[in-house]
Amino acid sequence: MCRWLAYSGDPLQISRVVLDTKHSLVAQSLNSPLGAETVNGDGFGLGWYGPSRDPGDAPAVFHSIEPAWHDENLRELAQAVESQLFFAHVRAAAGPPIQQTNCHPFRYGRWLFMHNGAIAGFAAMKRELLLEVAPEFFLGIRGTTDSELVFHLALTHGLMDEPIEAMARTLRRIEEAGRAHGVTAAVQGTFAVTDGATVWAFRYSSAHRSRTLFHSEDIDVLRAMYPDFERLRVFGTRARLIVSEPLNDLPGAFIEVPESTAVVVTPDGAYEHQPFLTPA
Repeated sequence: MCRWLAYSGDPLQISRVVLDTKHSLVAQSLNSPLGAETVNGDGFGLGWYGPSRDPGDAPAVFHSIEPAWHDENLRELAQAVESQLFFAHVRAAAGPPIQQTNCHPFRYGRWLFMHNGAIAGFAAMKRELLLEVAPEFFLGIRGTTDSELVFHLALTHGLMDEPIEAMARTLRRIEEAGRAHGVTAAVQGTFAVTDGATVWAFRYSSAHRSRTLFHSEDIDVLRAMYPDFERLRVFGTRARLIVSEPLNDLPGAFIEVPESTAVVVTPDGAYEHQPFLTPA
C-alpha cells in the first residue's frame, strides 16, 4: 500500500536518499517495481530529529497530500534539512481518505511510527480495537487509518518500554479480533518505529507472505567492494538504511530482511536480527 525508508547514522541531507538515488523514495512513489501498487501518489510524510539526541526531544513532522514527485515543498525541505535519524513515507490509499492526518509517519511524544500494508477486515473490527486504546493515548489518534490505530494499540501494549514485545502483542490481538470476524489473515505489512535513538523494523504478515523489506550493507564493506563508486562518499561510516525496496541497483548494497523478522538498528549503528511471530 505504501513505500517507506528509515535512516540512522551520521547527519545526512534528507534529499540524498529521498530524492537523489536512482530508485529514491520519490522515484518509487511514481514507479515501485517491488510494491503491491506501482504508484504511491496519495500523499507523503517526513519525520526527523534535530541535532540533539536528548531523549526528551520530539521529532519534527511534515505531511502533504500532494504526490511526492509533484511537491516543490518536499524538495526544498529535503535539500535544506540534515538529520541523524529520519523516517520518510509515500502513501497509496486503500480506503481511508486522502488527508494530512492519514499520512505517515505518525508521532507520539518522541516516537515515530510508519507502516506499509493493511489490516484486512479493519472496518469490522475498528470500533472494538479503538475502545482498547488507553485513554492517555486515545486523543492522539487524529486520522482514520488502520496504521495509526496499530501505533496507538502498540503504545497501549507497552511500546515505549518493550517495542518488540509490544508490537507482537498488538499484532496478535489484531489477528484474534480478525478471526472473531471471519478474517483468517488480518495482518499484512512492514512496520518501523523509533524513539529517536534506536530503530525497530518488522516484516510480518499473518499469511507469512509479507511486503518486501531490506536494510543496507555496512558502508565500509561497500567501500571495499566498490572503491571507485563516488556516491558512497556522501555517507558516514555509521549510515544505516531500512527500506521497502533497494534505492539502487548496486549488487550487495541492500540485504533482504527475512519473513517474520525484527531488525534493530542500535544507537551505535549495529544491526540486530531476531525472529518475530514465527509460525508454530
